[in-house]
Amino acid sequence: MANEIKKFPNPAPLGLAGFALTTWLLSMVNAGWYSGEAMGMVLAVALAFGGTAQMIAGVMELPRGNTFGATAFTAYGAFWWSFALFVLFLHDKVPASFVGWYLCLWGVFTFYMWLATFRSPKVLQAIFFVLWITFFLLAAGEWMGSAAVRSAGGYAGLVTAVLAFYLSAGEMLMETYGREILPIGLGRTAAMPAMAR
Repeated sequence: MANEIKKFPNPAPLGLAGFALTTWLLSMVNAGWYSGEAMGMVLAVALAFGGTAQMIAGVMELPRGNTFGATAFTAYGAFWWSFALFVLFLHDKVPASFVGWYLCLWGVFTFYMWLATFRSPKVLQAIFFVLWITFFLLAAGEWMGSAAVRSAGGYAGLVTAVLAFYLSAGEMLMETYGREILPIGLGRTAAMPAMAR
């Protein structure tokens, strides 16, 4: 018993699900499917699942030695917390152009995180690719005051959420059955979870 190797649990399914669910809810508002009256539910999920659960997943990546997973989950958990706090307390006090910069800088961060996924499963690459486009579209929507561009960012966010849900399910099934059930684009060299690369 003392010689058993401790296997740290894979937090990627949790973190990806928290990100996916919260992104889907907000993106429905951004796409124009729902009005701002729906934001109360978005904020509740942003604080509890998108923010807190992702931060827990990020901390769980640390003993696994996964710099990418720890950075991604902790950062996007902090994004959801900052977003919720902004909407709750500062929304009417910050110029739209400044909100555009907030979204643009998240796009910059997401862009270089995407560059770090090139040796990872294809689905993870796709998530970060669509996500940086989402942030830049939302930033442009704020700068231009364009509902159409903001809506385009919402639809890109919906695609991002679907991809993240898919990868969460793929990771969960891989952990459960010890093999790839849903194809996530592991490639020849892959035998480890997607966020662990």
